[in-house]
Amino acid sequence: MSLVYDPAKHDIEIVHAQFNRLINELLKGAINRNTFQPWEIEVLLDIQACDIGDVSEKDILKRYQKAVQRSYERGVKMPLKLSEYLNTLKNRRTALAEQRAGLERDQIAS
Repeated sequence: MSLVYDPAKHDIEIVHAQFNRLINELLKGAINRNTFQPWEIEVLLDIQACDIGDVSEKDILKRYQKAVQRSYERGVKMPLKLSEYLNTLKNRRTALAEQRAGLERDQIAS
């Protein structure tokens, strides 16, 4: 589920700038503020809840930030959550693995 977008409360460019600021603060390892938008808290809690495995957290956050940037370019109003991004990656990997397995079966059958 994507974060709730309310045009009366959120300007897409401001949200985008706030998201980038938040991720950049996380990448630097220091958040230098004490007030957050409710959607920023949702993003932070979601990041904290995600199990990223052996991959560097900074690498994942950078790739996540780029994915959110691409979604903004496609017209998405609010940033997707890290868990949604990771789920998309997992689904893509599964689909590719199934596709490769199907091609291998086809080659063997030929």
